[in-house]
Amino acid sequence: MSDEKGRVIAAFLRYFDGDPERAVAAIRQYTTRNSDAREKTAVPLGSEIISAKDVVKTYKVGRQKIEVLRGVSLSVRQREFVALTGASGSGKSTLLQLIGGLDKPTSGLITVNGQALSALSDRKLSQFRGRTIGFVFQSFYLQPFLNLATNLEIPGMFARTNPRERRQRAVELARMVNVAERMKHLPKELSGGQMQRAAIARALLNQPKVLLADEPTGNLDSVNSQRVIDIFEQIRRQLGTTILIVTHDHDIARQTDREITLHDGRVL
Repeated sequence: MSDEKGRVIAAFLRYFDGDPERAVAAIRQYTTRNSDAREKTAVPLGSEIISAKDVVKTYKVGRQKIEVLRGVSLSVRQREFVALTGASGSGKSTLLQLIGGLDKPTSGLITVNGQALSALSDRKLSQFRGRTIGFVFQSFYLQPFLNLATNLEIPGMFARTNPRERRQRAVELARMVNVAERMKHLPKELSGGQMQRAAIARALLNQPKVLLADEPTGNLDSVNSQRVIDIFEQIRRQLGTTILIVTHDHDIARQTDREITLHDGRVL
């Protein structure tokens, strides 16, 4: 290597505090963002797995009624990777919560994996969520006094899965998201990127068909944000998971199969 090339590389690395891994990730992100032909055709899509029809959500604040969603209809197919975008207050997170069965619409019908959520009792809905849907949030919600291995197993504990099987799956998922070496550590000993990757692994423990993510890169820098999106892409390719994310980041949204944009509670 010539002295000139060495100086250029050294100068470039200084932008990333001398960390080659961060530099390589930044180059990969730039290449992906500027590619005219990002390969998506390798993932065959299945039939409809998420459906919302004429969904309305109204909250009552004192005597005032606030209509957050105004007749939203959408459809997402199996193995599809979709971004929900729109300005703050447009109803993105509310819609995600309704699709996940964390709240109920004022009117309209939401169906996930062929099941109308409104037809389920609270107990049956909770069981359905644990079996079918995984959640990833902007705030990682890892239990602070449990090590990472135990945190990853929590969904399996609630679902009463076999302890040995869930432990093995936790290890496999930790390897997939590159946090296996941190399994004995507490959340406070992890970086933000590691905590979010761990939260993704936890969401996948019960092998959900659908993964819902609310601003999963909101607390991360650009390098770790790209890692999260790369993991989502890996998940849907390897596991066949359908992924629906809420994001304000248009660079992130452009890497999904398509965007669904909300404005004032309606799909544009």
